Amino acid sequence: MSDEILVVEDDDSIRRLLRISLKTEGYRVSEAKSATVALSLFDANAPSLVLLDLGLPDCDGMEVLSHIRECGSTPVIVVTARTQDDQKVSALDAGADDYVVKPFSMAELFARIRVALRHRAHILRSNDETHVYSIGGLTIDNDTRTVSLDGEPVHLTPYEYGMLMVMVRYRGKALTHRFIQREVWGHDASDGYRTLRVIMASLRRKLGDRPANPRFIATEVGVGYRFIGE
Repeated sequence: MSDEILVVEDDDSIRRLLRISLKTEGYRVSEAKSATVALSLFDANAPSLVLLDLGLPDCDGMEVLSHIRECGSTPVIVVTARTQDDQKVSALDAGADDYVVKPFSMAELFARIRVALRHRAHILRSNDETHVYSIGGLTIDNDTRTVSLDGEPVHLTPYEYGMLMVMVRYRGKALTHRFIQREVWGHDASDGYRTLRVIMASLRRKLGDRPANPRFIATEVGVGYRFIGE
């Protein structure tokens, strides 16, 4: 059975475009023009993914996101006209898997949907804590905590290894600086942003990654980082 996507959008023309395009790609679609209807459909249908507009008529879409995160890890891609970096960061920190700004490219949106659904399927299939990853020449054995690149060992510090595991575990998802700090250190450090940048630079160097042309870790300007290896 195909994946069902819940489209939460109060603009009739955008909602219609999304419905037609998603069905053409083989997805099942349910639609909501308001937060109230969205929450009812989410609870009733348990969709595979949610496309969520933040500017809804009855309440802010962030409240819908909060409810979805209380229920579990269903992927949520925010699709909105809000363009400020702090708004993107707030949505991602609140649990959104990705953020697409209107007007958007359907090809880009579909790519982000595929990534989010692959990540969801991966979580459902396996336990990340015992998985051996092999991605684009990069191999990580979490049991032995060893890393190799193109067959050659890569020696990482504990913090570099922890950061790499966070990036890989949530690959395809834009991760904020704060999220990465909490996952690696367990809390927000006063100098966490500076420390994170130093460790990330060292990790990228050891992976042969250039920020301008990344093989594994891409910078999300004003937000954080995204692991792009498949």
